[in-house]
Amino acid sequence: MAAGLVVTVLGGGSFGTALASIAAGNGYATRLWVRDSELASQINQQHRNPRYLSELALPESIQATSSLQEALTGAELVFMAIPSKGFATVLEQALPFLHPDQILVSTTKGFEEKGFRLMSQVLEETTGFKHLGVLSGPNLASEVAQQQLTATVIASPDDLTRSQVQQVLGNRYFRVYANTDMYGAELGGALKNIYAIAAGMAAAMGMGENTKSMLMTRALAEMSRFAVSLGANPMTFLGLSGVGDLIVTCSSPLSRNYRVGQALGQGQSLEQIVASLGQVAEGVDTTRLVKTKADEMGIYMPLVQALYLVLFEGHNPKEMAGSMMGREQSTDVEFVLPRSEVLESARKVTRLT
Repeated sequence: MAAGLVVTVLGGGSFGTALASIAAGNGYATRLWVRDSELASQINQQHRNPRYLSELALPESIQATSSLQEALTGAELVFMAIPSKGFATVLEQALPFLHPDQILVSTTKGFEEKGFRLMSQVLEETTGFKHLGVLSGPNLASEVAQQQLTATVIASPDDLTRSQVQQVLGNRYFRVYANTDMYGAELGGALKNIYAIAAGMAAAMGMGENTKSMLMTRALAEMSRFAVSLGANPMTFLGLSGVGDLIVTCSSPLSRNYRVGQALGQGQSLEQIVASLGQVAEGVDTTRLVKTKADEMGIYMPLVQALYLVLFEGHNPKEMAGSMMGREQSTDVEFVLPRSEVLESARKVTRLT
């Protein structure tokens, strides 16, 4: 690790701001890129981000800029904390200032609609670089800013990427664990947003702890079934980027996706929710994209199907619970007892009776 390592964070939202604070607090020269030059000036003058995590006092060493060239020239480790809808566009704009020896790490939990691509796949296809990774886990930005004990995962097949990120971000309150399954970690982070909406709806409708537990557990089964169909390792979903992220997002009103679900459960329309939040949570678009992909691949995802009807076809949220309970009683853990075997056994019993 070079003593003069330069870290750049692209994206001045809540998580990007929190990451920049960690890296700078650990003694690394840190740059924070934001689109708005006025916001960059405010951050440099006030050492706070007035738009996100405004109560967090930022290290004075953080250099905010609206210039991608200034942010990226000489940087050795680059975190991309850009929402999925703008990720590919910002990467294309940044490409002239990137070089193949840089480490690029995505922190974005979502899909690129064109080609149903994960952000790591966007990085691979756009840059061709070898040092690529994904940062994912149960990481509510407001709690990271408060220095509450938090753990995350750096997932990458590249040894250098994993070790550099662990050294740059690891400290007494932010622990960084390693995984080689980049796609699995990324799929866990993206898919859990769907189920956070469902969990928020369940809470708003007064459903009990048994129901919430069932919802999260069946969500984990559904997530892993889908992800393994795309080449992920099912064991990844037992870790922080799988069940860990699912638990926090399905349990906390700090999650934007959970709040969307709560509002839906209280009878608000999606249009009203967007107007209230000022933006759409990642889980809304993810539900639409995953439903389409699951249909295309023939993957059984009853929760996604039910939530899609609520979000995009105007069904009553109570119908989602009824739909879930009315589905087949299949396997508990897909990788212990495949669903196909359970269905075949049921058919045999039906024929015998």
